[in-house]
Amino acid sequence: MVDISTRLLKKRLKNPTILTSGILGISSSTLLRVANSGAGAITTKSIGPRRREGHKNPVVVETPCGLLNAIGLSCPPLGESIEELKNLVKKSRVPVIASIYGRNMEEFVEVAEKISRVKPDFLELNVSCPNIEGKPFGVNAEISARITEMVKDSTDIPVIVKLTPNVSDIAEIAKAVEGAGADAISAINSCSGMAINIETSRPILANKFGGLSGPAIKPIAVRCVYEIYEDVDIPIIGIGGIQSGRDAIEMMMAGASAVGIGTAVMNHGIEIFTRICSEIEKFMEQYNYSRIEELIGKAHE
Repeated sequence: MVDISTRLLKKRLKNPTILTSGILGISSSTLLRVANSGAGAITTKSIGPRRREGHKNPVVVETPCGLLNAIGLSCPPLGESIEELKNLVKKSRVPVIASIYGRNMEEFVEVAEKISRVKPDFLELNVSCPNIEGKPFGVNAEISARITEMVKDSTDIPVIVKLTPNVSDIAEIAKAVEGAGADAISAINSCSGMAINIETSRPILANKFGGLSGPAIKPIAVRCVYEIYEDVDIPIIGIGGIQSGRDAIEMMMAGASAVGIGTAVMNHGIEIFTRICSEIEKFMEQYNYSRIEELIGKAHE
């Protein structure tokens, strides 16, 4: 009998699969369905300090290798988000990760302080959204570290920092946020991309550029997790293109303690969590692994 539970800081997850931010919004009823359908933990859509409309349609394009989106961090007023989160935290049987963002450092702190009163299990700092105005904070090690430090000073909730792959050295950013007090890292956010309608000769997305997720970015995500694991001592949530148990195991062997599932939910429904867990168990039985910990970082030996 294999044990597929994994530890994320002081929390023991029943399995290593985590719903990633954004794919299913902030509705507590929807997220609770995922919690009850096999996920080891769930992450809310990024919550901001005030209502945000996001970008105009079209905001999503399917590609042969994944999903290109430019939703633009749309969210309801903070009070509404907090009420949904409060209900989610109260009823969820698995750990809850509250993703947050701000337009500046002060807004990150503002949201973190208010969200912390609801007591989610973790805060995830989205410093890396690739389809908002200007460059994401996450491309700059110093700014990422400063946001991390300020949020850590404002909350007792463990802080996860979500990193962007759209940098020359993601390990440098990871080391900077670890030094500033980050408790864990999630990697990666989506890759910047674009699609053009050749009949109209125009970009398809209203925002022109968007974030690519899905199978196309898995090799990038695996490489990023591998590099981060070499340079930091804090846990990593590996995110990007995971569609199967084999994908999840590859990510864990690169160094992830848990794995985020996002676009696969759109492709396969919320049953994807139990399917991936079943495939992980069968692999572990076949190759004589007894615990998830034996997989984590295996490719570095």
